[in-house]
Amino acid sequence: MSETGAFERVEAAAEAIRRRCGTLPSVAVILGSGLGDVAESLTDAIGVPYSELPNWPMSTIAGHPGRLVVGTLGGRRVAALAGRVHAYEGHSREAIAFATRVMARLGVSQLVLTNAAGGVNTRLSRGTLMIIDDHINLLGANPLAGPHDDRCGRRFPDMAEVYSARLRGIADEAAVATGLSVAHGVYAAVPGPSYETPAEIRYLRTIGADAVGMSTVPEAIVARQMGVEVLGLSCITNMGAGVQPNPLSHDDVLETMQTMRATCIALLEEIIARL
Repeated sequence: MSETGAFERVEAAAEAIRRRCGTLPSVAVILGSGLGDVAESLTDAIGVPYSELPNWPMSTIAGHPGRLVVGTLGGRRVAALAGRVHAYEGHSREAIAFATRVMARLGVSQLVLTNAAGGVNTRLSRGTLMIIDDHINLLGANPLAGPHDDRCGRRFPDMAEVYSARLRGIADEAAVATGLSVAHGVYAAVPGPSYETPAEIRYLRTIGADAVGMSTVPEAIVARQMGVEVLGLSCITNMGAGVQPNPLSHDDVLETMQTMRATCIALLEEIIARL
């Protein structure tokens, strides 16, 4: 953790959730841009705005409403985090890692990370769901850098299998069961907030990326440090610059995510039921 007292700030938020949400979740889902209202599909739910949780960082980005919902999905008790924070908003490493650390302290053993991503691999089309097999961290920072606290896990955690092979297999089974076609690939995280240039997209393709976005990787690293199993799902909302002639727009990203909402809910529900 990056500052003295960071663990105590995490624990304060975790304790507030314990008091307010009753039966605690074993699974957490962090919802990417435009997917925040997926949290409304949980039943027997208790919702808490981030603003009512101590120390919780707030997102300033459209499509990230800023709300924690604990309820039932796929027969499991789930925490759905509607909104995340990003480095490009000016948030620190501690803030970006905060929600993941809180979930781990609550006893969450599986974390599903979702995001809106741009397609780098030309075989991926707009509207594709991609299971993340691995990532490339181009953010220029690591959330584990800085002073270390042993209560958060090892100083040098292994990253040979960030995204659980077991959970990826379950996601494939869930896709078959729901009649959905999914892709697999490597996700590259870049700082943003500007979209990539055509030259940068060609570079990303050359180094092995299939999709690109501005989140997910710090949360995955922190989760693995704390012993949480991770599954990553990218919703390809647009093709990278230079692949198609149209300019990129965050509004278009949100619009595409809305069209994918029902598909994402169906897949998430089937995955969680199989955990």
